[in-house]
Amino acid sequence: MSSKRDIPLLRPIEGQVDQSTITEAVNKILGAIGEDPARDGLLRTPERVARAYDFLTSGYRMSAEEVVNNALFEVEYDEMVICKDIDYFSLCEHHMLPFFGKMHIAYIPQGRVVGLSKMARLVEVFARRLQVQERLTVQVAEAMRTILEPKGVAVVCEGVHLCMAMRGVQKLNSATISSKMIGEFEANPKTREEFMSLLKGT
Repeated sequence: MSSKRDIPLLRPIEGQVDQSTITEAVNKILGAIGEDPARDGLLRTPERVARAYDFLTSGYRMSAEEVVNNALFEVEYDEMVICKDIDYFSLCEHHMLPFFGKMHIAYIPQGRVVGLSKMARLVEVFARRLQVQERLTVQVAEAMRTILEPKGVAVVCEGVHLCMAMRGVQKLNSATISSKMIGEFEANPKTREEFMSLLKGT
């Protein structure tokens, strides 16, 4: 069963990031690993980290509805629309280390389309949170379905995880691919194959 945090259009979390608490915590971490938080190079590091986390988790304070902001347009077009190679950066919720890559989104309109830049913004809403790649993929797809009500949505997400490359098994060249198919993309193999072939440029 999905938790409330998995609901795509969950309203933003109210309030701002508590940067002072993050600053204090980073100070303690620096001391715990044997560093001197008072040395020149680290003197302002806790404040920088706090500001960085404010930005990197800004998706908690955004909603898909507000990002799209009614950029929906009525059209007589019912062929596939694809937005490829959307860069994203996120934080693994297990180790709070980055994972990043590209996301590809396709949909088949049903009377209306969404502004192309809004698809990239939707990715940001869900990527700028503590995440797992599989959930990120599903949330973007479900948000597209809820907002557009298209005939189908497909999302393919490629990711490189630093929690795997920098620690643990340390596999530098490994990549993870996840996908979510909805509507026509799930029900019709030919539609799905067309999408995958267009992604490959064949």
